[in-house]
Amino acid sequence: MNRELSTDLEQKIGKTVNVRGWVNSRRDHGGLIFIDMRDHKGIIQLVITPEHTAAFAVAEGLRDEFVVSATGKVRERAPELKNPHIETGGIEIVVEELELISRSEPLPVNTHDEGDASSEELRLKYRYLDLRRPSMQKVLRRRAEYYRVMRDYMAAQGFVEVTTPILANSSPEGARDFLVPSRLHPGEFYALPQAPQQFKQLLMVAGVPRYYQIAPCFRDEDPRADRLYGDFYQLDMEMSFIDNDEQIRQVMDPLIRKLVTEFAGKELLETETEFRRIPYREAMEKYGTDKPDLRYDLELIDLTEVMKDVEFKVFQTPCVKAIRVPGGAQFTRKQIDEFTELARKNGAGGLAYLLYENGSVRSPIAKFLQQRELDQIKELTGAEDGDAVFFGADERQKVNAVLGVMRVAFARALGLEDEQKVAFCWIVDFPFYEWDEKNQKLDFGHNPFSMPQGGLKALKETKDKLEILAYQFDGVMNGYELCSGAVRNYSPELMFEAFGILGYDQAYVEQKFGGMLGAFKFGAPPHGGCAFGIDRMFMVLENLTNIRDIVAFPKNGSGVDLMMNSPSKVDPSQLEEIALEITEEE
Repeated sequence: MNRELSTDLEQKIGKTVNVRGWVNSRRDHGGLIFIDMRDHKGIIQLVITPEHTAAFAVAEGLRDEFVVSATGKVRERAPELKNPHIETGGIEIVVEELELISRSEPLPVNTHDEGDASSEELRLKYRYLDLRRPSMQKVLRRRAEYYRVMRDYMAAQGFVEVTTPILANSSPEGARDFLVPSRLHPGEFYALPQAPQQFKQLLMVAGVPRYYQIAPCFRDEDPRADRLYGDFYQLDMEMSFIDNDEQIRQVMDPLIRKLVTEFAGKELLETETEFRRIPYREAMEKYGTDKPDLRYDLELIDLTEVMKDVEFKVFQTPCVKAIRVPGGAQFTRKQIDEFTELARKNGAGGLAYLLYENGSVRSPIAKFLQQRELDQIKELTGAEDGDAVFFGADERQKVNAVLGVMRVAFARALGLEDEQKVAFCWIVDFPFYEWDEKNQKLDFGHNPFSMPQGGLKALKETKDKLEILAYQFDGVMNGYELCSGAVRNYSPELMFEAFGILGYDQAYVEQKFGGMLGAFKFGAPPHGGCAFGIDRMFMVLENLTNIRDIVAFPKNGSGVDLMMNSPSKVDPSQLEEIALEITEEE
């Protein structure tokens, strides 16, 4: 049990107490029976002697996970019998009365943290048993504390907690909606909100100065290790009368510090007095990603100009970049082959490299480079003995993407990802528009509710629309995107223009966002906000690698709830009520 309960029982030595819980284990020593009883706080040892005939008879029939109630006296264990591995290891309860409350069938999964781990599929099918494990109980308690810290901070900053509807309208947020058919309006559908975006902006128009909620969000996205399927939660906030997006970040900075240092007890890495603000394009050029892990350096170094006249064919491309890996000369041939295969999987033709050892360069490509070129590479990368330099050569966007992946792989191989350290940064100045390669068209970079830098004038006068920046930002922690925010577009004219550039007419905008546009016509204040993915942030703060381990009842990697057997078929009469018919594929 925890320290608080241990101390409480130690103060009751010699007194009679009653405890209830599950049988964690049972040991029969002939004349004595020992039971480790477990509840949500921990374990206490029960001692049952034959002199208490009724209790001894009950104890003889107990098995793991039976639920019992025990009454007896607390006593201190003999020095040689104390167990230093549990908080209550210095005491035990000598049982006088023992009651069997309920029995348990043999368990399909392990309810202990020790021993062979059950498969994830079984753990999710019998989640109510898996949650009995002490580590899972700790997660649930820690998560409740995590929520309390956030709520206390937001309230202290003058934010009002407001809940917004779950049955809403469909809107383009970047992912697929979950649709809910309406019984009262056949052929029409609600959508579960991907985020409370429109509602929180309407609250600003309504005169709520600062809003927040721990909001449920719903997105039909493929699950992965750091993304839950279906539903997840975010700390959602919005504030009125702001002049720029920096004001939003300054409000949230102290909360991040509090969660990292006070709640998680970790070291916060800061190179300045505030978290770094890194422009999106700089992040892509330096780190190859818009969610860089800043616990380590390993920056991308542009060698394009140096390599422009190199005869080596591999480097005759529009862009050549390199990563200097301190200590990388220690990589084995097998490791380098694995790095090369990873680069190929991400679109590279291979992975050229130079290894610096004993004052010389070792590499299959060294013979193709002039000494002058080798000297320039060493000077620009700052390579020293014991280092390695890995190259990317192709179109700039592809080089950045490949080396961004390799940067993480190198850091992982060298053990640079210190779990007790947290590096947080803000990625700012995102492009307002981006090119959708799949559909070969221009699209919004993040969402249609952001304010373009330069306002209406920028939209109308900027010839290359990809050059328009947004007052849009992301928060990144240890390589994970945790937050997205922006100053909002609160002008109907500006919104019509932003959509018009993408080919949408005013009728479309009115249809999709009529409620919000109508509200903006009645004196909308300048406003902005952000939302933190609190499931993912909790995962990082608690040093967990699978996001399904931090929620009580997650779905599996295929989006199936194995415990409740959902999704499932429904009765034909239910479909008839909502005017739906299922057509079997031929």
